[in-house]
Amino acid sequence: MSFQFIEFRKEQNFAVITLNRPDVLNAINIQMRQEILSALDEALNNDEIRVVIFAGTGRAFCSGVDVKELKSRTPLEARRTVKLGGTEPFNTIAQYPKPTIAAINGYAVGGGCELALACDIRLASENAKLGQPEVLRGLIPGAGGTQRLPRLVGPGLAKELIFTGKMVEAKEAERIGLVNHVYSAEELMKAAEDLAITIAKNGPVALMLSKAAIDRGLDSDITTGLAYEKEASTIIHYTDDKQEGTAAFLEKREPKFKGR
Repeated sequence: MSFQFIEFRKEQNFAVITLNRPDVLNAINIQMRQEILSALDEALNNDEIRVVIFAGTGRAFCSGVDVKELKSRTPLEARRTVKLGGTEPFNTIAQYPKPTIAAINGYAVGGGCELALACDIRLASENAKLGQPEVLRGLIPGAGGTQRLPRLVGPGLAKELIFTGKMVEAKEAERIGLVNHVYSAEELMKAAEDLAITIAKNGPVALMLSKAAIDRGLDSDITTGLAYEKEASTIIHYTDDKQEGTAAFLEKREPKFKGR
C-alpha cells in the first residue's frame, strides 16, 4: 500500500509510521488520519510485527491538527468526517493491541502531543518540546489531552499545562513523567528501535494481555483491575507461548514465540 502523507516501513519485528508533511510540521489532515489507520490495520494483521513506532519527518514530531483544513470545513463537512475527527486515530492508537512507542523529535503540540499521549511509551530528543496550546486559540485539547495527560502527570500539572498552554522542554517532560527518556537527536530513532526489538522478543499474547490489564486497571478501581489481571493470567497459562516460554527457560535457550 502506498501513502502520500506518511511513510510506513517494516523492520524485523516492528514497524515505523513516520508522519511526512514536513512543510507544515507534520500537521494532521483528514487524509493523514486515514493513512495512519490503514497502516495500523496492516501492522495489526501482520503477525511478524509486534511493536509500532511513531515518528515525524523534519524538525517536528507533529504540530497538531491542520488548522487551515479545519478552518475551511463547514459544520456539515465536519460532521460527515466525524469518524476521522477529533478522536481518531488517537483512540485507535490508545486501544491498539500491540505496544506503541512515540519517538518525539522537535515539536509535539496540540494534536501532536495527544498522539504521543496515546502511545504506550514516549521517547524524546533533547530538542523536543511538548504542549497543549489549544486554550491560546480558544479551544480545548479535544483528542484525549484532557483525559490522558492527567492520568500521566497528575491532575495538578495537567491543569497547569492545559490552562496556560505553555510548552515543556524535553528534560522537564522527563522529570514530570510526560516522556520516559531523553536522547540526542542523532540517537533517538536507534533508541526507539532498540526498545522495540527488546519488546518484540517477548511473548505477543503476554504483551497484549499485559497492556490490556494495565489500561483496564487504570480506568477502574483496583479490585476490578486485579480481577481483570487474574482473568488474563488464567488465559495466558493455556497458550502455546506459555508452554514455549517455560520450556525455553528450563532448556536455557531463547524462546520462539508464535503468538498463540
